[in-house]
Amino acid sequence: MAIILCIETATTICSVAIAHNGNCLAKYSHPAINAHASELHVMVENILQETRLTLSDLSAIAISKGPGSYTGLRVGVSTAKGYAYALGIPLIAINTLLSLTVVAQNTLHEPFQNALFIPLLDARRMEVYTAVIDAKQHFIKETFALIVEPQSLQEYAQHQITYFFGNGAEKCREIMQYPNTHYLPNIHCCASGLIQIADEAYHNKEFENLAYFEPYYLKDFVGTQAKNKFF
Repeated sequence: MAIILCIETATTICSVAIAHNGNCLAKYSHPAINAHASELHVMVENILQETRLTLSDLSAIAISKGPGSYTGLRVGVSTAKGYAYALGIPLIAINTLLSLTVVAQNTLHEPFQNALFIPLLDARRMEVYTAVIDAKQHFIKETFALIVEPQSLQEYAQHQITYFFGNGAEKCREIMQYPNTHYLPNIHCCASGLIQIADEAYHNKEFENLAYFEPYYLKDFVGTQAKNKFF
């Protein structure tokens, strides 16, 4: 019996879910933007109460490892590692773009066996984090940063049905329009998207080393300096 707490903080939306043997028992997303640091522990407490579980009932912690927001990933991963270490249970890390693809696939009502899925996470300005994933959730092209241009990803979309989605899709819509392309609206990262992959990873014992695991930032963090700072 596997009871897994799933945590998603890779974007501006913070969410948690609890699953039992791959079935979602409860899920919750906080409505505030970037509320990860202040609300994540409260959300975990609330969802445990809702499911009448305790931390000691958990079999593993699953975390969305990135790419995504630097701050969000730091909060989520540090929280997940803290729970896993304190409870003596495994940590499972899942590529954010792969879990987002699961969310997209779960919204489709038409067959998609021969389609490609291209998640698009906003990386500011005209850049996105993306990957090319097939219907069986295998990576055709691994995670990379892309500057959005008129011919971007055309080689994948010109020969078969391709779905674009994610919080970076809107800024791509007018620039990247190809005959076989469909833009899926309102597809967001959420903890329930981790459940299926986390359950498989748990039974395959695909766990992270707690001492060395770090979020997958893809790019180095670039901070901004206050304009009114004096030396």
